Amino acid sequence: MDGKELFLMVEAISNEKNISKEEVLESLEEALAIATKKRNNIDAYVEINRQTGEFLTFRQWMVVADGETFVDDDGTEFDSELHVYAKDASGVAVDDYVRKPIETQKFGRIAAQIVKQVIVQKVREAEREVIVNDYSSRIGEVVMVTVKRVDRGNVYVDTGGGVDGMIPKFDLIPNESVRKNDRLRAYIKEVKPSVRGAQIFLSRSMPEMMIELFKMEVPEISEGVIEIMGGSRDPGLRSKLAVRAKDRRIDPIGSCIGMRGARVQAVSNELNAERVDIILWDEDHAQFVINAMAPAQVSSIIVDEDKHSMDIAVEDDQLALAIGRGGQNIKLASRLTGWRLNVMSTTQADEKQAQETLKISDKLADQLGVDSEVAGVLIEEGFGSVGELVDADAQVLENIEEFDASMVEELQERASDAQLVQALGDAEASELLMSVEGVGEDLASALIEADIVTVDDLAELSIDDLLDIQNMDTEIASSVIMIARENEGWF
Repeated sequence: MDGKELFLMVEAISNEKNISKEEVLESLEEALAIATKKRNNIDAYVEINRQTGEFLTFRQWMVVADGETFVDDDGTEFDSELHVYAKDASGVAVDDYVRKPIETQKFGRIAAQIVKQVIVQKVREAEREVIVNDYSSRIGEVVMVTVKRVDRGNVYVDTGGGVDGMIPKFDLIPNESVRKNDRLRAYIKEVKPSVRGAQIFLSRSMPEMMIELFKMEVPEISEGVIEIMGGSRDPGLRSKLAVRAKDRRIDPIGSCIGMRGARVQAVSNELNAERVDIILWDEDHAQFVINAMAPAQVSSIIVDEDKHSMDIAVEDDQLALAIGRGGQNIKLASRLTGWRLNVMSTTQADEKQAQETLKISDKLADQLGVDSEVAGVLIEEGFGSVGELVDADAQVLENIEEFDASMVEELQERASDAQLVQALGDAEASELLMSVEGVGEDLASALIEADIVTVDDLAELSIDDLLDIQNMDTEIASSVIMIARENEGWF
């Protein structure tokens, strides 16, 4: 084969496999070196002249340090046929090679087969690397794919250009009918290199797919006029998308819905008739949650920043709508907003508020040594703790009906004493609770606030109880409770 024929072959392989000519030439050089080595039992190096296509073959020896026992990576000890000491290498650096030109071999059938196998393997590796790099840069895109086969619930697809991908069964939309040769859209989720080639994993159930579909359908989003703030999905059934407009003159919800619902319908059709609620994002967390609860109308909302939760009250006839079938509406709203949401009827909310007020009243009455009626009056006036009572202006307290200066003075003295006792008790309780591995200062404070003041109190909590007290990872909550139980000798 002359140089011209060689370069024509290299160019053909390069174009067919979408890899560079240099990578093909390097693969050929390595293949010829391996074949020469196997035939002559020497370490060989082959170089192809990039201008003429001429093959140059060298025998090579690896340079190793003087006076050291050398063992190669494959376990080969110093071998004069493969290695040379630095003192005999005429200034060549250690780990470099001394090379001597030899005659280029003419290979027989077996050697030619070895060359072919190595070239095929190297080309496959280069091709796989190209695919991995290409699709890794496209993670997050929605692409059109063609179904090749369905096996055990997993769908194997052609992503284009002969590149295969897979949609695992848990990434499909539930109850969606998918058949061979169907064309559908999917979200590129992950790319992994493997021995057989690049593994491209796609999804049709992720919220990101819905978001990308809206970017494709709504020009205002791709132009940056409307911004998508988040999304949540119950695949195939219902989803919520939060949007906002950077220009107040634009209606973000109307733009996403489109004329006669054309835009949202196009997305819904692609997601197997999934119903999509478009929600107006608001920087006020409470208002955002109220918007996310649509179509239910929220009557009142109580925000607990420490627990990162909200209690939502709706009218009795709105309760089923607020919760949704199987808790779907409240679940999607919670995922979309990032808040833990507790929905209840106004009747239940009033009862809960009454219970909490009674609990606070009893605690305040006990700390001050007064009856529940006096404690109730203080709570109604906005003084729900001994700390608030200590910090209160005496004149404000004296303005309360039936309160006089001497009574106010006595109450504030008792509140000051109770605050000191409470501080000492809280410090002791905090030290006890923080002796449990995993309980930090913030969690200890939250536990004390919830009247959990001993390790035994902590051990008696369920995981849900602890999560109600402070928002944390479920595994961490479980670990804390188990350690508390071990400390108390439950086992």
